[in-house]
Amino acid sequence: MEIADWRLKIDELDLQIVALLSERAVAAKAIGQLKRSTSMPVYEPNRERVIFERVRAANKGPLPDIELVHIYERIIDVMRALQRDELASGNNTTTGS
Repeated sequence: MEIADWRLKIDELDLQIVALLSERAVAAKAIGQLKRSTSMPVYEPNRERVIFERVRAANKGPLPDIELVHIYERIIDVMRALQRDELASGNNTTTGS
């Protein structure tokens, strides 16, 4: 494949990643609503540890485990912020779409 072909492939993958991140955000907001109703904390270090272990176990490369975990740390930070917003506002609508 030529560079243009690889770039088209990356463009397609980026669209899939965006769609999956959006689905993950919907799930995180729903969890935020449940946490609000049960007074659970947003930050759950044990749950995050499980996620990191799961993605490391699923990683077949070429990304090193540590780099994949760094990506997931950022994803989780953003999802945690969505949950905090959900806890603070009680708002069930999405913004910035």
